[in-house]
Amino acid sequence: MKKLPIFLIHLLLPFLGFSQTVCTPESRAKLESFLTKLESLDKNPSANELAAEIGQWFLKTEYVEKTLEIPGPEQLVINLQGVDCTTYLESVVALTRLAKQGENSMEAFEKELETIRYRHSKNEGYPSRLHYFSDWLAQNETKGILTDITQEIGGVAYPNAPTFMTENPQFYPQLSDPKNVEELKKVEAELAKKSFHYIPKDKIQSLESKIQSGDMIAITTSIKNLDMVHVGFAFERNGRIHIMHASSKNKEVEISSMPLSDYLAANKSQSGIMVGRWK
Repeated sequence: MKKLPIFLIHLLLPFLGFSQTVCTPESRAKLESFLTKLESLDKNPSANELAAEIGQWFLKTEYVEKTLEIPGPEQLVINLQGVDCTTYLESVVALTRLAKQGENSMEAFEKELETIRYRHSKNEGYPSRLHYFSDWLAQNETKGILTDITQEIGGVAYPNAPTFMTENPQFYPQLSDPKNVEELKKVEAELAKKSFHYIPKDKIQSLESKIQSGDMIAITTSIKNLDMVHVGFAFERNGRIHIMHASSKNKEVEISSMPLSDYLAANKSQSGIMVGRWK
């Protein structure tokens, strides 16, 4: 009997009543090796310190974009073989939370990743994924995972009314469904009502002493209908704050060669940062 292609299996399983996590054997093997490494970690360090250490496990991992965009109903995608900036950050956050909880099972990782990635800590379809990172920060603060410390350390008001996704549905296959577009319009309208702050890039160097390794860094933009263009973790090196991230330019997870303030100065569309700290 001829075997079905894997993408058809992914499409059919949700309709057959199976909850589906998509994870290749290679990604599962890598994840299981990381979960084993959690056992040897000292549990006394702060979550910030753990995130800075665990984040380095991914160095040199290939940058691959749009790994979450697979055909059919929304599924929990786990891909550690190739990450973009957001999936890298989410994977490190999930592993760090497991380290603090003393958990190291595949099931626990799946639960943490679903909690982090979706609005009500549950995959309820494509619109429930936290597509805009300002929404990701706000929702995960509500869940008790982080605190947005941007205003506290010197941030100023950030006008935030992203509409890029619903204005450009042609870039997102799942937005060929008008229902998904309408649901995301509601998300965008709610985000526009919230108050956000950012640190302009020309102020970062003067305030970087207040940023710690392991803090979550979200890079804001001057593009009016977007909120963030990149994310990663703060990483202190030689007394300066750098960014540990999945770089689309260098096509791998790396620690930036330039301090964060210099990294942003070189990019006209990057306007500043928001900072999330572990609770």
